[in-house]
Amino acid sequence: MPATTAFRRSLAVIATLPLLTLAACGYGSTAHKDDTAKVAAGAKKIDGLGSVRIGYFGNLTHGTALVARQQGIFQKELGATKADYALFNAGPSEIEALNSGSIDIGWIGPSPAVNGYTKSNGKSLKIIGGSASGGVKLVVNPKKITSLKDVKGKKIATPQLGNTQDVAFLNWIAEQGWTVDAQSGKGDVSVVRTDNKVTPDAFANGSIDGAWVPEPTASKLVAEGGKVLLDESSLWPDKKFVITNIIVRQSFLKEHPKAVEAVLKASVEANKWINANPDQAQAAANKQLADDSGKALPTKVLDPAWKSIRFTDDPLAATLDTEAQHAVKARLLKQPDLKGIYDLTILNKVLKAEGASTVDAAGLGTS
Repeated sequence: MPATTAFRRSLAVIATLPLLTLAACGYGSTAHKDDTAKVAAGAKKIDGLGSVRIGYFGNLTHGTALVARQQGIFQKELGATKADYALFNAGPSEIEALNSGSIDIGWIGPSPAVNGYTKSNGKSLKIIGGSASGGVKLVVNPKKITSLKDVKGKKIATPQLGNTQDVAFLNWIAEQGWTVDAQSGKGDVSVVRTDNKVTPDAFANGSIDGAWVPEPTASKLVAEGGKVLLDESSLWPDKKFVITNIIVRQSFLKEHPKAVEAVLKASVEANKWINANPDQAQAAANKQLADDSGKALPTKVLDPAWKSIRFTDDPLAATLDTEAQHAVKARLLKQPDLKGIYDLTILNKVLKAEGASTVDAAGLGTS
C-alpha cells in the first residue's frame, strides 16, 4: 500500500471513529479449500454445517493456523464439516470478510481486533483465544546506528500508520523523551510507514536506517546485514505481549458453539504440538507458507524468526488493553470501551478438558 493511501485512510478513520488504524500489507484475500486433509471414516458434520471458513495471514506469527492446516488438525476436529480457508494479507480485508459472513473465524492481530470491535460498537466480533506472542524487533543498519540513543535523528520504518508496531514504536519514542508527530511521522525520529513487502529493499538501498517490524520481516533485514537493536518482548512483563488473536463472528458463535469449540480444540492441539516439536512445527509452517504463496522462507530467515515467537493459548488480554492505551497516548485512538471484547468460555472449557490452566480476560470479558 502506498504511504499516501495509508495516511489518508488513517486520517479519515481517526477523524470519524474511535478506533485503531488497521495493520496492512495491501488489501485482498485468496480463498483456499483444503483438498489434502482427509475426513475420518464415519465422521459426522458439526451442527449440520457443510463447512467452517477460517481466515489467517501468511505470516509466521499466524503459525498456529499454518500448522493446524498443514497437519490436518482443523479437519480432524471438524469431522465431516469441511475446513475451508481464506488467506489474507491485511487486517481490513479480514474484518470485512468476517462482517460479511465470508469467513466465520480468523487469526488476526490486536489492532484489527480492537478496530473491528469498536467500529461496530461491540457487535461484530469476539476474541475467543490467543495464538502467539512476540516476534517483533527493532532492526537497524549497524553502520549508522550502534546504540539506542543513535535512533534519534534516523529514519525508521513501521508497517503502517497506527498499526500495532507503529503504536509500539511511537510509545517507545515517547519513553525516550523524544517527540514525533504521529500523523506525519516527523520529529526527533523520522517514522517512515512502509509496506513490509518492500521494507527489505528500502533497507538495502539505504532509504531507511532501520525498522520496527514483525517476523519474518525482521529476520529478512538481518539477512540483509541488519542488527537487532531491540526485541520488543524485552519491554513487556514476562516478555509476553499479544501479537495474534483468534476472533469469531458473534452470530456464528451464538449459532454454532460446537463448531467454534472444534476450531479451538484444533488450535490448542496445534500449539501443544508446536511447543513439543519446534523443529517439525517450523517445517510444517514453512511448508504451508510455500503451499499458500509458492515460496518457502530460506533457513537463514526462518530459523531466527521462528525462535522469537511464542505460541500460546492465552490471549494475554492485559497487554491488548495496554496496547490500546499506547494508541490513546499517541492520539491515534479515542479512549475505547473494550469491555466484552473477549469471550473465553469455550476456550477455558477446552483447556480444562486438556488438564491445562484456564486463561483470564483481564476484566474485558463477557459478563
